[in-house]
Amino acid sequence: MRQITFSEATLEAMREEITRDNSIFVMGEDIARQGGIFGQFKGLKEEFGEDTVMDTPISETAIIGAAVGAAMAGMRPVADMHFADFMGVAMDEVFNQMAKVRYMFGGQTTVPMVIRAPDGLTAGGAAQHSQSIEAWFMNIPGVIVVTPSNPADAKGLLKSAIRDNNPVIYFENKILYKEKGPVPEGEFLVPIGKANVVREGADITIVSYSIAMKKAYEVADMLAKDGIKAEVIDLRTLVPYDKETILESVKKTHRLAIIHEAVKQGGVGSEIAAYVAEEAVEYLDAPIKRFGAPFTPVPFSPPLENAYRLNSEKIAKELKNLF
Repeated sequence: MRQITFSEATLEAMREEITRDNSIFVMGEDIARQGGIFGQFKGLKEEFGEDTVMDTPISETAIIGAAVGAAMAGMRPVADMHFADFMGVAMDEVFNQMAKVRYMFGGQTTVPMVIRAPDGLTAGGAAQHSQSIEAWFMNIPGVIVVTPSNPADAKGLLKSAIRDNNPVIYFENKILYKEKGPVPEGEFLVPIGKANVVREGADITIVSYSIAMKKAYEVADMLAKDGIKAEVIDLRTLVPYDKETILESVKKTHRLAIIHEAVKQGGVGSEIAAYVAEEAVEYLDAPIKRFGAPFTPVPFSPPLENAYRLNSEKIAKELKNLF
């Protein structure tokens, strides 16, 4: 199968969906003139015109607010946030409007829109441009949250997100944009809400998503050197997350670890750990382990930033102590 980058996969998904459905349009800062700061919209304006791919003022509130109104009026907007960190500017539009409109109107209207949100640690991005904020949105009923970790899922999940009749936040890690991988050509959808067991094992379940899947693979390889077979699950969707796949795996392996780049406190790992403790504690032979960033803003200093990052060796060492 052909190999393309994560960024190219999302661009292909956008091109295919806009061609398929003329109710889809894209808006954000510098996406028409520049093609997006990560190149994820490159060439779309030239192909589809400025009525479909449009630049906006520097106002996240205006971008998301306009997208909500357009979605309610029958369009399918895709709104780009430049950096996920900037979503905080428009939180009223996100959690009081976008997430609640369908419920408050008794299903008489839908809000079929996507917020594309580049997130995660990037060298020197510091406290306001390197955050992983996905856990915020797990606490907002009415919003779907997806987090692809590879180019194929980037394409398939974006296409599914655009077609969904609910608002979707599509977190796309900035470091992953340049990563290459096999991506099917043409029509290819990844179902929302379904995790992927990317490596089977019998001794411990490792759950992760997005950029942290790299660490999950590394840790699984390190454990394998000691004869510990890890089952690795890529969540792909955080809301709704695939509870059944996680439980089935834990009942088989009897141990669980969750790895994510976001802060450990109050993170996705907390929700999954609590759920498994409630539903399958009798299957556990060891404490559940969570791994994430320290509870501090992302440092700018390179040595501090390096210390802030996940460390595969430390994670593997701690997990070996469960046996």
